[in-house]
Amino acid sequence: MAEPAAAGDRAAGWAGRLALQYRREGPRTIAHDRHEGPLRVLQPLYPEGPGVCHHVLVHPPGGIVGGDRLDIDVTVGAGAHALITTPGATRFYRSAGVPAAQQARLRGEAGARLEWLPLESIAYPGCEAANTVEFTLGDGAALLGWDLLALGLPAAGAAFDQGQFTQTLAWPGQWLEHGRLRAADGRLLQSPLGLGGRGVLGCAWFAVGGPADPALASALLDGARAAIAASPLAASAGATMPRPGLVVLRLLAARTEPALALLAAVRAAWRSRAWGLPAAPPRVWRT
Repeated sequence: MAEPAAAGDRAAGWAGRLALQYRREGPRTIAHDRHEGPLRVLQPLYPEGPGVCHHVLVHPPGGIVGGDRLDIDVTVGAGAHALITTPGATRFYRSAGVPAAQQARLRGEAGARLEWLPLESIAYPGCEAANTVEFTLGDGAALLGWDLLALGLPAAGAAFDQGQFTQTLAWPGQWLEHGRLRAADGRLLQSPLGLGGRGVLGCAWFAVGGPADPALASALLDGARAAIAASPLAASAGATMPRPGLVVLRLLAARTEPALALLAAVRAAWRSRAWGLPAAPPRVWRT
């Protein structure tokens, strides 16, 4: 896809807002959505049966430019199970100086299950962008999420040599990952103590609200570490438990394909060990 020129930054920007609500009705998870602007979801799908609602989030303009702001609010009601993904990469294009932002606020009520599984974000050279995911969980609610960022387009000879990208993952009062990646910071991007020249950063997490279950945490760690050991990224990935009720995997890679493969393998292990469910990858990932 051709990138819009920086000079074409929209002065006021496009504001896209999407609110998704899921509730449990008997054996079925029912979805309701409201949108404003260029952000919406496709028809809900139930490839695993009525209990798990799959949604594909789409942004018809195809990319986010300076001045754009996308806000996503997701609430999963008690006992409901929702899976949200995207049909392709989210592209943050170069900017003339006006920042672009995407923010997702995720809420799980008691006993809810949410899978937040967007495909990669691409930070184009010259972008000025921020991407935030913030979540809250009621007792027994679980969030299986991931975030994958690719800096530049090395296959097209477009290195991330200008601009900056700010990434925030937050469970208020429990966990915070916040970083600003500046293209001019060669020490961070190239040093062996930093990214070591690898332009793909990934994070996956499994978080449970309320009292922690040590046996579950141990099983999730074991599953993640087994997937890492079987991956070509074994030397640049690791899984930890920053606090009770939270297991986190982090990875560095040179390309998105092995990173996504590892994230998918970890998700499959966590789904099986936490919920007794098969991997059931969304159909859109296979198109």
